[in-house]
Amino acid sequence: MGKLTQLPVRNRMRKAGASEVRRIRRRHARYFAFLSYSHRDKELADWLHREIEKFRVPRALVGRLTDNGVIPRRLTPVFRDEQELAAAADLGEEIHTALRASQYLIVLCSPHAATSHWTNAEVEEFKRARPDDNILAAIASGEPFASDLEGREDEECFPPALRFQYDRRGRPTPKRAEPLAADLRGEGEVRRIGFLKLIAGMLGVGLDELVQRETRRRHQRLAWLAAAAFAGMTVTSGLAFTAIQARDAARDQRREAEGLVEFMVGDLRNKLEPIGKLDALDGVGSRVLAYYSKQDTAELSDDALLQRSRALNLMAEVAFNRGNLEEAQGLYKQAMAGTAEAVRRAPDDANGIFEHAQNVFWVGEVGRFAGRPQQAETAYREYKRLADRLTTLEPDNLKYRMEVLYADEDLGIALFNQHRFDEALAAFQAGLGQMGTLVALNPANTTYRKEYSNLLGWIADAQRAQGNFDAAIDARRRQLAGLKQLLAMGSDSDVQAKIITAHQGLGILLTERGQAAPAVAELRSAVDEAENLIPIEPRNTTWKFQAASARVELAKSLLAFGQVGEASQQAAQGCGQAAVLPTAFSTSLRKNLGTNCDLLQSRLALSNGATDQASRFSNAALAAARAQHSEDPIGDRYRLAMAYRLVGDVNQQRNDPEGAAAAWSTGLDGLPANVAERPWETNERAELLRRLGRAKEAAPLSARLDSIRFHRMPQRH
Repeated sequence: MGKLTQLPVRNRMRKAGASEVRRIRRRHARYFAFLSYSHRDKELADWLHREIEKFRVPRALVGRLTDNGVIPRRLTPVFRDEQELAAAADLGEEIHTALRASQYLIVLCSPHAATSHWTNAEVEEFKRARPDDNILAAIASGEPFASDLEGREDEECFPPALRFQYDRRGRPTPKRAEPLAADLRGEGEVRRIGFLKLIAGMLGVGLDELVQRETRRRHQRLAWLAAAAFAGMTVTSGLAFTAIQARDAARDQRREAEGLVEFMVGDLRNKLEPIGKLDALDGVGSRVLAYYSKQDTAELSDDALLQRSRALNLMAEVAFNRGNLEEAQGLYKQAMAGTAEAVRRAPDDANGIFEHAQNVFWVGEVGRFAGRPQQAETAYREYKRLADRLTTLEPDNLKYRMEVLYADEDLGIALFNQHRFDEALAAFQAGLGQMGTLVALNPANTTYRKEYSNLLGWIADAQRAQGNFDAAIDARRRQLAGLKQLLAMGSDSDVQAKIITAHQGLGILLTERGQAAPAVAELRSAVDEAENLIPIEPRNTTWKFQAASARVELAKSLLAFGQVGEASQQAAQGCGQAAVLPTAFSTSLRKNLGTNCDLLQSRLALSNGATDQASRFSNAALAAARAQHSEDPIGDRYRLAMAYRLVGDVNQQRNDPEGAAAAWSTGLDGLPANVAERPWETNERAELLRRLGRAKEAAPLSARLDSIRFHRMPQRH
């Protein structure tokens, strides 16, 4: 009976701030960029075309690997259509070809462009060919999204296709797009900064860095002029100038090397991780650490120290995903030591504290999934302290406020896994109240609404654990209603995956309450949602796991209500899906599902009188349960007891009462004392006591279950 609130979340990565230049992936292309504009803006288009093609990338940046690929020396060629298209029926083959062959689309935005059929058609065509939207907006006049403001529609400068996102199939969606935009509406320095922002976006470097290098290049030109004018002065002056140049070259070399490191732990990580290239990720991390091994750690700058910690974090994540939790813990602790030193150096630097908090969080996650909830609690409490510190430093920073809420949720999970259900419920409810405030302030924010949904799921689990079924059912229904609202807003497949979990959790609750028809209906909905999701991304193992898990729970519910035939069919299909999950998928979840399958199939075989088959499955379940070490170590002991109960039931069917009693006694002896039990765990203890003839001890347990209207499946023994 595993917890169903959510699958493990491993992507709490730092997101770029609004001031940072967005990174865009580069593809092989014939043209560096396609310039789309209204011919009524031709004068500015001429200037922009000319400036891009004559721009020389600073020498220190050339050859650097960024998120966008290798930085070239020149940004050429740039395609632009010199002819009016008013008489044409469509864009024409030349335009289609050029759009498909261009790495970037630069849209010169103005009210003229916003109403230009052809500018909009060029944006549409490019988005269909480039679903990752390598589009940059250069604002010539007007205002972006002015069409959303009553009375200012004529000021709109973005063409319609630029204002909305397109899906993977190149179809427009209702989601608002946010292209990188540069302001060219001013003159002089304002226009120069806008132009450099476009360049920075295409190169994949920060605007600040590009501005600094451009400024340095100007200063170097002046320095060379001064050096030529004063060449006859003194040799000392010449040597000093050379020393300055050498110093700058060394600095540039270091920055270029660190830029390579940033690419390796950033973009490559994001590209390789989703497709399971763990060995490649491991090699990336090793190369990064090899670079830093040549440096004296004590001499590393604050930024370099953080980069080293990110590299360790990368290798730890690889180990974590492989199930090597001890290796992951060691690496995360090394990363944490580095960020702790960075915080010691700059105790009020919010970014450094944030980086440190992430490593502390992951140390807690390792403890959680290694079945060490006390270790997880300690780490999560420190994570919470750091999150509170961040909000003290920047009280208006919503990202940091979310960290506080994440910490509350994580702490609640650690308490839940120690069977401290009342404390866990209090933590989840506190988080829900704060999260509800954020949702009310910004109801369109999907991140807030998803987190609100997660907390409702955990509240349902905590209420269920205490036997408060009505409250648990209410929380699950509220969760489902909120998720369906999110889906109606055009949210992504992540919401559909959460809906599967919510239906399944509600179905389990209704089963335990004995409400057969609605329970089975909810679990069928979970199966249907999962099966509809898989075709979107057939290699997504998380969705396949959800489909298998939903079928297994449906089979358990059908069996609980005596529908053995269909239960057997659903079990065969669900356990078949579970058996082919790749070993790289979450070890704990995969093994727990496998154990549940063996237990279920043993019960089904017993119900059908197939004792030999029941024996094979019960022994397989026993072996799996003995080896299992999940995030719920107390629950693991009850699953082991359940396996022993089934082994005993099989022995009883085979007329081996001594073997049956031995198995039941071993199962009972393994149960913990003085812990809060979930209803299904209390039922397991009561069933073992009853089988051993200790009905008097079982009676108060059965009475408690009856008082909360817990549905106990008819037992055969």
